Amino acid sequence: MVMPMSYSEQRSMYPPYKFDYASYAEDCIKSYGVRPRPKWITTEFGGHNITKVLENFGSNIIFFNGLLDPWSGGGVLKNISESVVAIVAPLGAHHIDLRPATPDDPDWLVALRESELEIISGWLWDYYGAGGALFQPVAVKGSSSY
Repeated sequence: MVMPMSYSEQRSMYPPYKFDYASYAEDCIKSYGVRPRPKWITTEFGGHNITKVLENFGSNIIFFNGLLDPWSGGGVLKNISESVVAIVAPLGAHHIDLRPATPDDPDWLVALRESELEIISGWLWDYYGAGGALFQPVAVKGSSSY
């Protein structure tokens, strides 16, 4: 995956660096024996119009975006369907919903994790319950139902 990054003296704490694709590609070939494919991720996963791709092919996905995470700018910030859901936390950081629960977690984070558990439990119930399989939602440590 090609992720070009550059830094300038005026706007970064990092030393100045200008991304050079030719040098990057040469390093990949020399180090790993492969030529990078800079458009592969969008070609393979439909990144040019991810909403359309997810409308047609996606299901049972939660996109969590903490707005304190710089990556959230490229995230899915709106629900796409009933089962492709965006959860946006204005005070959230990168993957904070996936980190272990602690006694210091704010109420909004505890509630957010509960919402994720409810959504996922619903998907499991829809899948296993419809087929007559036994499925009992499991309490998760750190949630209010534990």
